Amino acid sequence: MPRSVNSVASRARRKKVLKQAKGFFGRRKNVWTVAKNAVDKAMLYAYRDRRVKKRNFRALWIARINAGARLNGMSYSQFMGKVKANNIDLNRKVLADLAMNHPEAFKAIVDKIK
Repeated sequence: MPRSVNSVASRARRKKVLKQAKGFFGRRKNVWTVAKNAVDKAMLYAYRDRRVKKRNFRALWIARINAGARLNGMSYSQFMGKVKANNIDLNRKVLADLAMNHPEAFKAIVDKIK
């Protein structure tokens, strides 16, 4: 019995990977073996960095809140401790936005918790 190869599916699979490699430089965009490795690596980075992005934003928010708190004579840890103790339910994203774009509103929060 002759060997059966599903070349339609194989070609579709390769075409899918080469389409994902569109925009890559050099052989990474048009040579199957190189493109396959490049796309695999790119997918790993994409998966990892969707999680890393959350960490980076949290660090940015903390830096902004810290700067706003220090302008009002408090450290970040003191500020966050008092925010939690006074049951102010604003997350770091909102507090950072207030500290950056609405310093008078942020000052009002600081005055309320002092």
